[in-house]
Amino acid sequence: MSARPFSFSSRRVKVQSPRLLPLLPVVLALLSGCGERTPQPQEVRPVRVIQLAAGGAAERVEFSGDVRPRYESRLGFRVGGKIIERKVEVGSVVRKGQVLVRLDPQDLRLAETEASASLRAAETERDLARADYQRHQQLRAQNFVSQAVLDAKRAALGAAQARVEAARAGLRGQSNQAGYASLASDTDGVVTAVDAEVGQVVAAGTPVVRVARTDEKEVVIGIPEDRIDALRQAGTVEVRLWARPGAALAGTIREVAPVADPATRTYAVKVALPPGADVRLGMSATVAIAAPAARPDALRVPLSALVQDKGATSVWVVEGKDGDVRTVQLRRVQVAGQAGNDILLQGGVQAGQTVVTAGVHLLQPGQKVRILSADVARRADTEAEAAGAGQ
Repeated sequence: MSARPFSFSSRRVKVQSPRLLPLLPVVLALLSGCGERTPQPQEVRPVRVIQLAAGGAAERVEFSGDVRPRYESRLGFRVGGKIIERKVEVGSVVRKGQVLVRLDPQDLRLAETEASASLRAAETERDLARADYQRHQQLRAQNFVSQAVLDAKRAALGAAQARVEAARAGLRGQSNQAGYASLASDTDGVVTAVDAEVGQVVAAGTPVVRVARTDEKEVVIGIPEDRIDALRQAGTVEVRLWARPGAALAGTIREVAPVADPATRTYAVKVALPPGADVRLGMSATVAIAAPAARPDALRVPLSALVQDKGATSVWVVEGKDGDVRTVQLRRVQVAGQAGNDILLQGGVQAGQTVVTAGVHLLQPGQKVRILSADVARRADTEAEAAGAGQ
């Protein structure tokens, strides 16, 4: 007769077969799991927020550039020759009329001597022609020669005088050429570059030294094509130097390039600095331009506040005004454009509402949140940076 696997009673469970003993812990665990669990309290997440403000504020954009001279001359010789002396270095302060570089003047002096000899020969021929003309005047008065002969002598004298004037002009030109062997600065300034060295043979017009005036300086920046219109309506231009971040200079937009650079596809803009500004050439500078907002009715939020939900763009709006703990709800919004690193919104939210800007991907509708104060947020950033540096 076979034994039954289980025999139940009101007080205990009796196991009749030893092969079922390993299943006993599993059965007991299933029976104990049928009881009710204690509900866990909902987690309160810390978040950063901003309060949406009405549009119409000026849009501020910044561009990096460097300080350059407004006037920079590339000086070269008017004649060709071999450089025998260079009297300046890069960074040398020069005065107007100061000699910078000299050429070997030997060939130029020989040409000047030749021109001087040609002038003396022409003057001798002129004197001879004058004396001959005067003698023929006397012979004509005595009717020994015809009028035609006298006219020929007068013409010969005129030609000789013209050759003298030509020779004199040639001598002046050669004298100037000899003076061109010395390259002098045409203004007060500083040497920014030297393009030729001693011993080098240069042609006429070849740039040898670059001299920049130091009385007028400007900052050159590159503006993308979508910012040109805003730049033309700029109210103020503020220039800050990387070496002196605490000092701000009031700049003036002096020139906007009509054509974009083919390499960078940006438009060169020159911002004039105020006269007398203590600024060195080549310094790095940042130009901040404030222009009227392109969409005065739009609301600006940082890019980190946007959430992609089911193919639509949304933001988390904080509800409730009292207490440290509040709730958030997801609101769909309409993106109207971009302003720098911010996004412009024109629907779904209103001015005065509070929007979450950090931690948006960890929230759920109705999630309880705690708003971080500015001091706490700053401390969290510092700790995060320190942790990253330690790694």
